[in-house]
Amino acid sequence: MWMSREFPAVTFERFADDAVIHCVTERQARQVREAIGGRLADIGLELHPGKTKLVYCKDSRRRQGFDQVTFTFCGYEFRPRMAFDRNRKQVYTGFLPAVAPEKLTGMSRKIASWRIHRRTTQTLSEIARWLNPVLRGWLAYFTVFYPSRVIPLCERIDRHLMRWAQRKYKRLERSDKRAREWLEDVRELAPRLFAHWALRY
Repeated sequence: MWMSREFPAVTFERFADDAVIHCVTERQARQVREAIGGRLADIGLELHPGKTKLVYCKDSRRRQGFDQVTFTFCGYEFRPRMAFDRNRKQVYTGFLPAVAPEKLTGMSRKIASWRIHRRTTQTLSEIARWLNPVLRGWLAYFTVFYPSRVIPLCERIDRHLMRWAQRKYKRLERSDKRAREWLEDVRELAPRLFAHWALRY
């Protein structure tokens, strides 16, 4: 309500205590930031000094230089990225979101903590039933924009599955190549077994 009253022409998004405010010029951005800082001070709060920053949304149309050209919001990192036109013929730079590197790291650590390779008493189908609800949630959220950035996570999951196979099947235990071929065969026979296999990589 305060924003709509004080800055009716300035659009913004908010999630919990994070907000992204869209300004036309650097001067306007500094003015809005100062006003918001004053408003928060009036109610006993303050802008987070480490998270509050001015970002230049640099793309092919914006050629001005600026130190800060990236920000993270709701798990997505927004920054200049290579993009294609609708016909995929012309390349340009767009200011686009993709899964934030720290989110990717967090998901990878979570998967590692599950120690999939030690679940050798379970079948692959049982592992899939247990794993897929989490994977579907992550993928549904983080593949809306720039889905190729999630591929490293998919590859890590596959490596955990290979380690599982090497512990479960003696004929695979000493050969990464055989374990990879085994997993590729499983994927070919049951391409929907694991949620992340729906991505092309």
